[in-house]
Amino acid sequence: MKYYVISGERSGDLHAGNLIKALKKEDQQADVRAWGGDYVQEAGAELVVHYRELAIMGFLEVLKSIFKIRRYLKFCEKDILQYQPDVVILVDYGGFNMRMARFCKANGVKVYYYIAPKVWAWNQARAKKLKATVDQMFCILPFEQAFFKKYDWEVDYVGNPVMDAVNAHHVDENFISKYKLPTDKKIIALLPGSRKQELAKMLPTMKEVVANFPQYHFAIGAINNFDHSVYGEIADLDNVSLVHEDTYNLMAHAQAAIVTSGTATLETALWNVPQVVAYKMGKLNYEIGKLVIRVGYISLVNLIADREVVKELVQHDMNAEQIGEELKQLMTGNRRTEVLNGYAEVRSILGDQNASENTAKLMVSYLK
Repeated sequence: MKYYVISGERSGDLHAGNLIKALKKEDQQADVRAWGGDYVQEAGAELVVHYRELAIMGFLEVLKSIFKIRRYLKFCEKDILQYQPDVVILVDYGGFNMRMARFCKANGVKVYYYIAPKVWAWNQARAKKLKATVDQMFCILPFEQAFFKKYDWEVDYVGNPVMDAVNAHHVDENFISKYKLPTDKKIIALLPGSRKQELAKMLPTMKEVVANFPQYHFAIGAINNFDHSVYGEIADLDNVSLVHEDTYNLMAHAQAAIVTSGTATLETALWNVPQVVAYKMGKLNYEIGKLVIRVGYISLVNLIADREVVKELVQHDMNAEQIGEELKQLMTGNRRTEVLNGYAEVRSILGDQNASENTAKLMVSYLK
């Protein structure tokens, strides 16, 4: 069968790549064309567009890029009709993919959605639009089943692919020597995000934190797509190293982490690394967000646990003083134990299913 997969951003690319590998095991004749990145390409898909071409975040940034997005939407529509897939598989990336779902529905193309858009977080009425345009939804967060049930929609919970990726990773025992990291200092991971807008907001504050903790060594989870200069002056400090595209090995060796909100918060939890979540956006984006967001937390860890497991420092609270205070408590003592116990709770809620394999088996069986 022919599969057309659309993913955006680094995490979507990773999960789409693992899904494609699983699909090829279930369907020996699978032919896959995909939007994504290195992971989908390595999985054997023909890459159409790399996600870095559409790495846009924030309400204002999307508005500024509206004509560029429209061009890519039109190109994608034309490409799908020419390819004539048995199914279009949408992976996360709600803004773009929900539009593609409508197009596919209007043109009689079957649509599966893997990793639901976070419609439960804001503008929940979008759930009705998803139900009207998507043939089957495959969710990775346990509470999403109950959410969509409110709209009389039975969806599949398939497990969480982040747990699959963490469990499958083989730790590089030569990591410390490979990156010339010190052996006499504890390592703290800095995960400032994968978009330039995030780096611009996060790195100046992270630099202040680093300056206040000379007794530790900080390692930044860096992205290959960005030039060294993007990481600015913080990368040149004596107790800072850049670790390119090797976040899981960094997590395996870190004592604590400062993490920008997103998938990385869950990855950090599943690696059992105590973390403080820090996030900042432009003032107007923040004010708009306050009006529309309908959930009490920004990190997946707290959303899954439905309580505060990790400290979230957002906007004005995201400063070197508050981050540093939480970091001190995470390194030793009761606070560290509290967070690790919360992580165990999150793992229990997620379960131990293999999301990629489960999803591939369900998709192929539904198609047959």
